[in-house]
Amino acid sequence: MSKTKLQSEKVEINNSAEKIFNYLSDFNNFQHLMPSQVTNWQSSSEECSFTINGMATIGMKIIEKNPFSKITITSNGKVPFDFHLYVLLEEKGPENCVGQLTFESDMNPMLKMMVEKPLGNFFNMLAHKMKEIK
Repeated sequence: MSKTKLQSEKVEINNSAEKIFNYLSDFNNFQHLMPSQVTNWQSSSEECSFTINGMATIGMKIIEKNPFSKITITSNGKVPFDFHLYVLLEEKGPENCVGQLTFESDMNPMLKMMVEKPLGNFFNMLAHKMKEIK
């Protein structure tokens, strides 16, 4: 097993870190950020599961919230590997912040090779979708 760490691009968001944090602290809101390849979405405020077409079903749960700066999410349920996903927010001004997603997992080199690019693209897409939160 090797440590895999993927980071999305840092994205400038024209919204307060507080507003983005509050929105992303509820998995029921995440569905609006998902691309069309995501199906079978199910969520409560703290947990969600979904299927990415051509890949596995993924379950996640929020395990920690540091107000307006960090949300820690971990794998939950039928996932081919355990992971942590961090939603990081940095306040820049009253209506401006920077958002980034960081993913960490221990996975075998073969699995890493298969998922690194699609996951990287997925996290960049999610980061850019944070700009659309109203």
